[in-house]
Amino acid sequence: MEEQRKEEDKKDLGYYFDFREVLTYFFRKKDPNRPTNTNIKMMHGINKISIIMFLICVIVIVTRFIIRS
Repeated sequence: MEEQRKEEDKKDLGYYFDFREVLTYFFRKKDPNRPTNTNIKMMHGINKISIIMFLICVIVIVTRFIIRS
């Protein structure tokens, strides 16, 4: 029963435009129970850079589309 409810929630259009995970990725508190590793730090740094680059590119594309129309 609960699985069916989760599937219905995922089909909702708002589910696909929920950016809370992306926005909270930059402002999370560090978990003291999680082990620190250089590779994990580098991975998270690269992820943050790629998210920022993606958002800048989306803004540029939308602005160009608005200007040309």
